[in-house]
Amino acid sequence: MAVKSWLPIPRGSHFSLANIPFGIITTTAFQTPHPAIAIGDHVLDLAVFSSSGGFSALPSIHPYLSVFSKPTLNAFAALGRPVHREVRRYIQSIFAEDTDNPQVLKASSELQQRALFLLKDVQTHLPMQIGDYTDFYAGLNHAYNVGVMFRGPANALQPNYMHLPVGYHGRASSVIVSGTPIRRPWGQILENPGADPKTPTFAKCRKLDLELELGAFVCSASKMGEPIPITEAENYLFGCVIVNDWSARDVQAWEYVPLGPFGAKNFGTTISAWVVLADALEPFLSRGLENNVGLQTYLKEVRKENIYDIRLEVDLTSKYSLCNCFQKERKAHTPFPARSGTTTTITRTSSRNLLWSFPQMLAHHSITGCPMQAGDLLGSGTISGTEPGTEGSLLEQSRDGKKPLKLQGGDERRFLEDGDVVTIRGVCGLDENSLVGFGECAGRIIPAAILSEH
Repeated sequence: MAVKSWLPIPRGSHFSLANIPFGIITTTAFQTPHPAIAIGDHVLDLAVFSSSGGFSALPSIHPYLSVFSKPTLNAFAALGRPVHREVRRYIQSIFAEDTDNPQVLKASSELQQRALFLLKDVQTHLPMQIGDYTDFYAGLNHAYNVGVMFRGPANALQPNYMHLPVGYHGRASSVIVSGTPIRRPWGQILENPGADPKTPTFAKCRKLDLELELGAFVCSASKMGEPIPITEAENYLFGCVIVNDWSARDVQAWEYVPLGPFGAKNFGTTISAWVVLADALEPFLSRGLENNVGLQTYLKEVRKENIYDIRLEVDLTSKYSLCNCFQKERKAHTPFPARSGTTTTITRTSSRNLLWSFPQMLAHHSITGCPMQAGDLLGSGTISGTEPGTEGSLLEQSRDGKKPLKLQGGDERRFLEDGDVVTIRGVCGLDENSLVGFGECAGRIIPAAILSEH
């Protein structure tokens, strides 16, 4: 049975008392970005809370209270999993209906007025300063679907795929928080792959796509030259966010040989605003996709339940008004003005469709001695199921544009058009009073930049 809170939490909220995700906000009164937690329809401003004696009943955190006045969560994350666990449990106890410390917040209307805000009244920001971003390719079904499309069933998966978590280094500077518009990129496109000679054109991307992913933040640094053992890897993980790793498919098709994607993947990666701690997600660990290949020892996990069971869905809102493209008043749950288009849920799937876990990704990333830092982001790769409507990209759903996807209201899409809004949600659990979710990961496509010369 879900633990009750004295603060009203709507049934079905992603931010139940069982969750307590961390993020970065600004308020009308406090314009410097600083930490907060989300609970129900509210946020608790941790800068105000901590400076007003909110952690008075948790002496162990007193030497580190300055982390709650920082502009990112990096300093808090770097304190390590045991501290994250202790702080989360303490905040849960403060909000519990039968709290042992009612004087801290429950009985303090004055502190409530200064530290509790409605989610809709705060602005969210990128939760971490991201030093490095690595995107993996752990979605087996996506890898297979795309491989079949371009190489046929016999060669769909590369020989290395089942043996190691395939990945590439992404661009950290273009990782953005939910609600930030995405500008359609320009690039070189090969319009006729069969032509000889092959000569590209320079044009706006015509095959702009979404990619449904999960992301994990690193919380502990490792030393250069010292791999992270698989038995310790989970202790290096802070928490997770939903990721939309936008993709320019036509640009990628021309540029990716021989070094992989570049401009096709560096123009924008959207993440959800609230980091759901690894401890909050741990009860939802389950078995992922079966891998019958004998793994190298450094990738072998003792625990078989190593993949989070997160229900994922993608909404596409079409015919969206292009006014107010750079809206300054972007809020946590209202990243855009009232949506004027029609919304279709185009994907329903599960994160159990991953072949590799985040501890395995981290162990492989560091096996060469590559040092990790607090704030590094690991992307799972596109998550797809095996049935129609479970694919995590339009590339799969439209068969590379050959089969239009039917939307509500009679519209259709092969790839994303200007004005389209993509909203991804993820949530764990079945009890509507104790869900552990991520809120929204949303982005709107705005027209390509006007270039003076081509």
